[in-house]
Amino acid sequence: MTATRVLVLNSGSSSVKYQLLDMRDRSRLAVGLVERIGEETSRLKHTPLLGGGTRERTGRIPDHESALKAVAEELDRDGLGLDSPELVAIGHRVVHGGQFFTEPTVVDDAVLAEIKRLIPVAPLHNPANLTGIRTAMSLRPDLPQVAVFDTAFHTTMPESAARYAIDVKTADEHRVRRYGFHGTSHAFVSRAAAKLLGRAPEDVNVIVLHLGNGASASAVRGGKCVDTSMGLTPLEGLVMGTRSGDLDPAVIFHLARVGGLSMDEIDTLLNKRSGLVGLCGDNDMREIRRRVDDGDEQARLAFDIYIHRLKKYIGAYYAVLGRVDAVVFTAGVGENAAPVREAAVAGLEGLGLAVDPALNAERGDGARLISSADARVAVAVVPTDEELEIATQTYALVGKSG
Repeated sequence: MTATRVLVLNSGSSSVKYQLLDMRDRSRLAVGLVERIGEETSRLKHTPLLGGGTRERTGRIPDHESALKAVAEELDRDGLGLDSPELVAIGHRVVHGGQFFTEPTVVDDAVLAEIKRLIPVAPLHNPANLTGIRTAMSLRPDLPQVAVFDTAFHTTMPESAARYAIDVKTADEHRVRRYGFHGTSHAFVSRAAAKLLGRAPEDVNVIVLHLGNGASASAVRGGKCVDTSMGLTPLEGLVMGTRSGDLDPAVIFHLARVGGLSMDEIDTLLNKRSGLVGLCGDNDMREIRRRVDDGDEQARLAFDIYIHRLKKYIGAYYAVLGRVDAVVFTAGVGENAAPVREAAVAGLEGLGLAVDPALNAERGDGARLISSADARVAVAVVPTDEELEIATQTYALVGKSG
């Protein structure tokens, strides 16, 4: 029997998201989420997709090891357990791979050590990712564990895009450079956009706009990233749900010297109390649009700032690429907020961009064009699928030997 199943794990600080996929037809066999790990109100929600309906567990799940054991039990109830000979590998989302990891990698002690070494530049994410990998290794020590890095897709950026203009020695000593994030999404969506256009990825230039609570843009030339909006951390770039995005660095000095804020307080301000929530008190685009429609001026200002930043990046990446074949919207806001798509492209007719109002207003599950018939540049909506991308990269690496 050829093993074709891949379990995808996305381990957060207090949660584990998972999907089990069969790579013969890229179908999902089960999906689930363990949340509030370590709390009395822990919950596991598990859905087998071959029938049986969603099951839930509540009650304290003390740690990630207990969470993954609970996931294994739920999968086993459906005949999909971790001991199945059809399981070829477990693929793990790892947020930060630095410059070292440029592609999916089978985890060994050296890989674990390098992921740990990168914790200072990803203190909120890499520790949880490591915990998930180590726990999975303890449950199935014989099974390949594959790390798929959010940063890997962006390692093709030229030094002119990846470097900050600071002292080179200092930057190298402290690994200060632009890494980018959401890479699995940008990789998946850029390829899917090429397919939608009926062309090979290496033949098209696309601007991908991953717009969720976290948001990032990328310029992809011939299937390779040449620039992206996030930098050393996910704080740089677009206006996000709770993150400021681009900011004059002197704001930090000013808040410390004049405002008397500590570094931790500034960190919290910029990452958790800025962006849309800082501008108008809401980070849900649906609620912001409702408030805009009701005449709320604060919500209108927040929306306008969000769109202004987004439009600036579209123009900048148009210049970087020289030729653009498509601008692609993805993730929660990008896929569902028609007013955001319309506003982001409005006024860019001179660049060949225009949306068809009727097509833009339509809702759908698949990839679709929303540009006007006479637009020179395609505008598209492409649902992202980071779990499928992780499974695809994992299976491509180890599937043949599984």
